[in-house]
Amino acid sequence: MSVLEDLIRAIELWLRIAKEQVPLVDPSLDPVLLVPGIGGSILEAVDEAGNKERVWVRILAADHECREKLWAQFDASTGKTISVDEKIRITVPEDRYGLYAIDTLDPDLIIGDDSVYYYHDMIVQMIKWGYQEGKTLFGFGYDFRQSNRLSETLDKFSNKLESVYTASGGKKINLITHSMGGLLVKCFMSLHGDVFEKYVKSWVAIAAPFQGAPGYINSGLLNGMSFVEGWQSKFFISKWTMQQLLIECPSIYELLASSTYHWEDTPLLQIWKESLDDNGKKSAILESYEPDEAIKMIQKALSKHEIISDGNHIPLPLNEDILIWAKETQDILSQAKLPKSVKFYNIYGIDYDTAHTVCMFWG
Repeated sequence: MSVLEDLIRAIELWLRIAKEQVPLVDPSLDPVLLVPGIGGSILEAVDEAGNKERVWVRILAADHECREKLWAQFDASTGKTISVDEKIRITVPEDRYGLYAIDTLDPDLIIGDDSVYYYHDMIVQMIKWGYQEGKTLFGFGYDFRQSNRLSETLDKFSNKLESVYTASGGKKINLITHSMGGLLVKCFMSLHGDVFEKYVKSWVAIAAPFQGAPGYINSGLLNGMSFVEGWQSKFFISKWTMQQLLIECPSIYELLASSTYHWEDTPLLQIWKESLDDNGKKSAILESYEPDEAIKMIQKALSKHEIISDGNHIPLPLNEDILIWAKETQDILSQAKLPKSVKFYNIYGIDYDTAHTVCMFWG
């Protein structure tokens, strides 16, 4: 066999393999809209000149850029969290029909990239099943710092439902939400039930903390929150930097323990405290606080808390205005009713006992 024949056969083999790898498109599938949870959307900072910079998630200068661009303060008059740098506004990219923002959160990361995967594996698998971006597969990213009932976010979600419905030829939508994304959708359903019923066929909620995630949130407000474990965490935003961000995020307060829910196991905030006996001998005592008491303890711990931004000392205690706002959000969530025409699937684990208990049960 000549070299030329070998080359032709090699090209034919390559073309056959390439053809086999072309994803199958199944036009009969109903459209799917993926909604992420907290920290699950790429965020971009836009300056006054219109220049964009990805600030969540990134490796290089991640901690610095978070402090400069994402640190924010809550405006009780609007219910919105505004970046400390008023010249900056935060946006979510809409590329790939909303999927880009919720796929791989740091597209530039090469080594250890699975640590920043969000819906990536699900998107890849669904494309193998025949879903097509822009026809039957879509994403909804959002600024997860904001309240789950912020009208601006819910208006965008309404527009997304309508656009997905239209792009798929008038087919009703299957929603898949993860974690806090379930609260956002539940808020929308409660406040815009007619729109929800018009466009949604089914809803799959994965690990949705419908009654709060008290352990995780208590820890986050007191100590910060880490989204990446292991050596990769050294390159990302520190827990301390995250704590300063979380204190002014209404979405976090909306994940505190529901005050009206009858807990099978009451979530407790447990704190080790130093104690001295009459002889001056030190010992450690573990104190436990139920949800209402836990909030008071967190308020006390953060009463003199502040951050320094651009040389300015900014007081940052636990925000009582956000507590009031979050209570109103929980009241709205408690009144949500699922339309009879919509199928609902609540997927959660029940055997993993952890101090970061999350309550998934709806009613």
